[in-house]
Amino acid sequence: MKKQNVLNLIKYWAQKNEFQFRNEAIDIARSFDKAGDYQLSEYIIGLLATGNTFVPQEIVFESRFLRKTESESEPLPLPEGITTDIKGIINAVGHQAGINKFLFEGAPGTGKTESVKQIARILNRNLYVVEFSELIDSKLGQTAKNIVTAFREINSMPNPHTALILFDEIDAIALDRININDLREMGRVTSTVLKELDSLNEEVVLIATTNLFEQIDRALIRRFDGIINFNRYSREDYVEIGQIMLNTFLKKFKHAGRDMKLFKKIIRSMEKIASPAELKNSIKIALAFSDPSNELDYLRRLLDDDGLLNENEEKIKNLSQKGFTVREIEILTGVSKSQVARILK
Repeated sequence: MKKQNVLNLIKYWAQKNEFQFRNEAIDIARSFDKAGDYQLSEYIIGLLATGNTFVPQEIVFESRFLRKTESESEPLPLPEGITTDIKGIINAVGHQAGINKFLFEGAPGTGKTESVKQIARILNRNLYVVEFSELIDSKLGQTAKNIVTAFREINSMPNPHTALILFDEIDAIALDRININDLREMGRVTSTVLKELDSLNEEVVLIATTNLFEQIDRALIRRFDGIINFNRYSREDYVEIGQIMLNTFLKKFKHAGRDMKLFKKIIRSMEKIASPAELKNSIKIALAFSDPSNELDYLRRLLDDDGLLNENEEKIKNLSQKGFTVREIEILTGVSKSQVARILK
């Protein structure tokens, strides 16, 4: 502890600046902890946790690099394996065993960021997203300095046990060093991230996401307590997830009818589904642009969106080969059952 810490502490107390007072007190506690005086460090932290506040209203945490965002309240359908892993994270955080850093990796649109929002809601934590647009600077060495400042803010924030920090697409500060022109600078940035992760306040939960797992520095990956792979969607997962999405949207589109058997057949027949996000968007667009006078028109549009239908008789034969009945082909093409039957003979 330095004289300046004491002077700052007195100054913030006189100014009744609780936010800065707590930050300074926490820094003092950490200095005692590093010096081996663990009891005094714990005593200071205990006083901060139970002591009266100067100002009765809620403390407003302001940061240049962290943006508070809302957690997710809508249902998020996920495969069972991913759901189980997320429950494991929630249990691990609940045990307060210092397991607080996690990495979500997978293709775009697989639910990584939305899952973080759900976790924040379940844990009743305030969610802060790191603003990479502010963090990354073109000036040599400034990005590393910004990272140090951002982590200092994280470690000094009031009530850290109520915070969840999201580094969305952390590869933004861990991949550019593959460019030889930026090798020295990005190496410095990555080393800074590694160092700051090692000193992260254990009361804070930090989750990072990436679409480029294979290109991230291995040392960075080892800093995380747990890694969840979001590339684990089977065809049946998409069917089940699609049903949940459709049921949710049907509450908003009152003109649309319900034929889950046909809907599931359409999902199973799709050549490729890039991601749950793409599936969700396809269902929503099909419903939004459907003919209000035809309650199942969205199913035809959903199938057309996949490119399975042509403008000739081949489309009917194609649907039949994929297991669609004469009645279902009538719904999807507008061709009468009798004509469909003649074409299929």
